[in-house]
Amino acid sequence: MKDYEPIQSFGEDSAETYDDSSRGDEDATVLFLEHLARGGPALELAIGTGRIALPLAARGVPVDGIDFSPAMVAKLRAKPGGDQIPVTMGDFADVPVSGAYRLIFVVFNTLFNLLTQDDQVRCFENVAAHLTDDGVFVVEAFVPTYLTRLRDDQYVDAERIDVGEVRLDVGRHDPVAQRLDESHVVLSSAGVRLYPIVARYAWPSELDLMARIAGLRLKNRWSGWEHEPFTAASRRHVSVYGR
Repeated sequence: MKDYEPIQSFGEDSAETYDDSSRGDEDATVLFLEHLARGGPALELAIGTGRIALPLAARGVPVDGIDFSPAMVAKLRAKPGGDQIPVTMGDFADVPVSGAYRLIFVVFNTLFNLLTQDDQVRCFENVAAHLTDDGVFVVEAFVPTYLTRLRDDQYVDAERIDVGEVRLDVGRHDPVAQRLDESHVVLSSAGVRLYPIVARYAWPSELDLMARIAGLRLKNRWSGWEHEPFTAASRRHVSVYGR
């Protein structure tokens, strides 16, 4: 995507609307992570507005965060308990924190916001350096299977159609670079708003190899937060890596 900078996806406009709708699996996500944290401490990469970190902390797990977006962290800080969560500002691929954690996690495809394979490998290596001996790294991400079925490697989806507003999801796929250029387009009487995002996706097997490079191994893989079996038909995965 020409002239794209990652902060465009997580600036003021995105932060204002990020919490407007829930995915519906937040409770299951928190329970899953709480079990693996075993009392913590835990670290969330790209903590954002605290959609997961805040309820996890409310269940007694000490949670730290990393994020590069001041706007997203400001939304976190404005929520009850949000000022109690330590957040390091920076690139989560660097894991720029001190100390070790029983649980480090990155959810909702966010690992793919690192736009090169080198950055994704570096993230795994730096995560491994901050895990306790019995700690785990949890990655939630989509399985790219559906991208192989796109016509001409592009798509336009109508996400929502109301009388006064239409929301479109527009995407273009580069299978060589494993890259998805996407924009959520909002059309209304107020004008046109664009919410661009670029992802460098990786297949589960590629993530497993990144983990091995970092000295980690796949311990479990599910297709959801309620331990649903991972199969050839799964559209996403929740993968747990440890030493």
